[in-house]
Amino acid sequence: MAEKKQVLLEVNNLTKFFPVKKAMFSNGKSYVKAVDRVTFKINKGETLGLVGESGCGKTTTGRTIVKLYEPTAGEIIYNGVNLAKYTQQQMLPYRRKMQMIFQDPYASLDSRMTVGDIVGEAIDIHGLGKGKERIEKIRYLLDKVGLNGDHISRYPHEFSGGQRQRIGIARALAVEPEFIICDEPISALDVSIQAQVVNMLEDLQKDLGLTYLFIAHDLSMVKHISNKIGVMYLGRMVEMGESNELYTHPLHPYTQALLSSIPIPDPDESEAKKRIVLEGEIPSPIDPPPGCRFKGRCKYAKPICSEEDPELKETDKDHFVACHLY
Repeated sequence: MAEKKQVLLEVNNLTKFFPVKKAMFSNGKSYVKAVDRVTFKINKGETLGLVGESGCGKTTTGRTIVKLYEPTAGEIIYNGVNLAKYTQQQMLPYRRKMQMIFQDPYASLDSRMTVGDIVGEAIDIHGLGKGKERIEKIRYLLDKVGLNGDHISRYPHEFSGGQRQRIGIARALAVEPEFIICDEPISALDVSIQAQVVNMLEDLQKDLGLTYLFIAHDLSMVKHISNKIGVMYLGRMVEMGESNELYTHPLHPYTQALLSSIPIPDPDESEAKKRIVLEGEIPSPIDPPPGCRFKGRCKYAKPICSEEDPELKETDKDHFVACHLY
């Protein structure tokens, strides 16, 4: 009998709207619907990959989960506790459990602080070590991410982009978290470095029992690291399933188009592969039109697509899709 997996994070109808200033004499308010009723679960020790075009709401979803943005609506249930209504003060104990690796290693590190101060800041805030113990912990963390412990007194500008991202990962690990949101941690790095960082994240997951939400553009890399994959389009989750299942049997027309764009190293296979080119305009995320948000770019669009917004429904075991075709 298969062992039942423990759900670490459950997100229900998570919504984040940003108000937009309208013209002086216009009536009512407008909102950028960055994340609109997104729902998913992540099991302990697993990785959920989140993919989609730029502006689809992936990063906003991650930042709202850790309360860098206050959610407009919905639930963020972490280990059975709903954090959605928690104040920043109430969130402090959960800051240790939930951490984030940011996309840009150049912007996310304070250039005026040494590596030791950057990694040690969270240790100080949470009272996890002082004096010699603190220094030994920082050296251990730097070693864990493939850096030299002697780098402790250097500044960020003395490192390459890949090394800076390793410093960011060490900072996230400093408070011994259970759950880490990886917000496109490899997109700003050279291709030769990307695989090294992803392999290191996998090793850390095994060694420390970490759970990841891995946000990325690189679909082949997401398949490599993820147990499950969610596909977002204009603030909505349009498809979700087991990694191999979603790649071999994509259901949503948008997912099919995304997967068709993955480059294939073999020239003959690449020539034979038919790429799906999406036409039409992406609707504005400010008060999008009723119905399916993908309808203007979908060759299968039907009248119902303009009237009803499809709900995310399970079509096969653990395979969910939001599309009127199913």
